[in-house]
Amino acid sequence: MQSSIPINRKSKQVRLASQETSHEGSYPPRMRREIVVPPSGMHRTGDSMGRSTQRPPKPAFRTTKTSQKLKILPEDEEGGPSTDVDDYLGLTGVYDQIEHMRGAQDLRNEITRLKNLPMGSLPRVTAYATASSYTMTLLFKWIQSRKDQNDTAPKLLDECIYSPFVYGPSEAITINMDEILIDDGRQNTEFSETYIPIKSEIFIFDYGVIVIWGMDERHEKEFLRELEPFEVEKIDEDDIEMEELEFYINPNAQSRIYNDVISLRTTKGHMAKLAISHAIAQATKLSLYEGLVDETIEATRHIPQRMAESGTVEMTRKGLIRKIGQLFIMRVNVNLVSNILDTPEIFWSEPTLQPLYAAIREYLEIPQRVEIMNHRVSVISDLLDMLNGHLNGMHGEFLEWIVIILIGVEIIIGVVTITVEAAKLSY
Repeated sequence: MQSSIPINRKSKQVRLASQETSHEGSYPPRMRREIVVPPSGMHRTGDSMGRSTQRPPKPAFRTTKTSQKLKILPEDEEGGPSTDVDDYLGLTGVYDQIEHMRGAQDLRNEITRLKNLPMGSLPRVTAYATASSYTMTLLFKWIQSRKDQNDTAPKLLDECIYSPFVYGPSEAITINMDEILIDDGRQNTEFSETYIPIKSEIFIFDYGVIVIWGMDERHEKEFLRELEPFEVEKIDEDDIEMEELEFYINPNAQSRIYNDVISLRTTKGHMAKLAISHAIAQATKLSLYEGLVDETIEATRHIPQRMAESGTVEMTRKGLIRKIGQLFIMRVNVNLVSNILDTPEIFWSEPTLQPLYAAIREYLEIPQRVEIMNHRVSVISDLLDMLNGHLNGMHGEFLEWIVIILIGVEIIIGVVTITVEAAKLSY
């Protein structure tokens, strides 16, 4: 494996200020690396990574981080409540689903009750993109060795390692719904909460993302520190992408995700969580590429601006070649995302899980985000083609000057030769 180029990132304001003063050779910190093409994922480099609790704010690449959106999750179970799941899966106006579904008032009451709970009451579902990949074989053996200490039982599920991983007792909220009759004969639903013990679980994906269910933040950071020896091409602390959701249990209602809160009917079994985790992990990795494209556009926007003002690219040949190399690295890395965002192979053997996976992908807006990112990459590709053309033009101009100089030298030599010959004839 090639050696890494360390990244020492500064704040965005400092980076933008430096771009105004010196453009030659400037490029995003995420691109300061050598190309090493792994089996999947994007090779990224970084210094030793501290897991700081103070994280810089990141842009919301999906609207569901800032707006309320409901997505009904399909289930393979029989005997569940007769919610019109097929209708909701076929709707395009997902933001209006809460107003049209059967039992909408109960759902609103349930959501209101959850909002009134103390912060941190719901167990977490968090995803971290910490590396380009993991050494899965060594990691699997290490998790096996923690059986007595952390109650592990790892399973290798294609590109994912699943295991319970318990640091301490964890609880999940169960919403209980009781139908009661009121005075006028109508039914009303009363809600109550109970707490049930659960085991925290981990899903580790070979392209450098881990999804953790039911672990508190302190234990998450402890696990991430223990994970570091198995990371390949660690991501710098400022580049770490994270998705944070919550979940609870409601055995009497259709599974759904609303406002980044997942409602499940049961905590038993891990395959449904695997399908959900696949989509969350892909969305987290996609955020890395979206950030990379944004930084690249920010770092290269001065080039067309300077061309419009001066009519030339004010860069040396060396600086121009470096910029072309950086843009090419970015395009290679973005092309690798197609491998990560493909439908995981496990759904060929577990086809009943694919609708659940597809529903979470739709909620996380992965198809739309990929389309937008590809459009932005096409703009960068046009810039890359323009710089290549300019470089070829510079090279052609250089060759023309060499020819002109050689012709000039030949003329001078000819004049001198004629002068000498004429002087000899005069004597």
